[in-house]
Amino acid sequence: MKISQLAEKTGVSARSIRHYEKKNLLTAKRLENGYRLFQESDVERVKTIQIYLGLGLNTDQIEEMISCTDYCPELEMDELCSEMLEVYEKKLKEINQQMDTLAHVKRRLEEEIAKFKEVQEKLG
Repeated sequence: MKISQLAEKTGVSARSIRHYEKKNLLTAKRLENGYRLFQESDVERVKTIQIYLGLGLNTDQIEEMISCTDYCPELEMDELCSEMLEVYEKKLKEINQQMDTLAHVKRRLEEEIAKFKEVQEKLG
């Protein structure tokens, strides 16, 4: 199928699909006219990429996950799951650190707003 067909089937833009190909997340055959030719299995691949992106993984992390399943089909599910678990735990740790930082900034902003309102009430 052509890139436009893949985009339509997945709801992902052709631009994103080209980006995924550039990042080695997808591989397309090239026709003589230069058009990309995708397989039906690429529909599921793009959906998987979207799931990983939705989990906050970047394209390098996604490539590792996909490469593992593509090039190591002999891996037992337990081994694969432990690798996935490590990536997920690392991402969760990053998100928790970001949330802690944002919570701290939020508290400081709330304190500054409260001080500002207090001054306004005294003045006016």
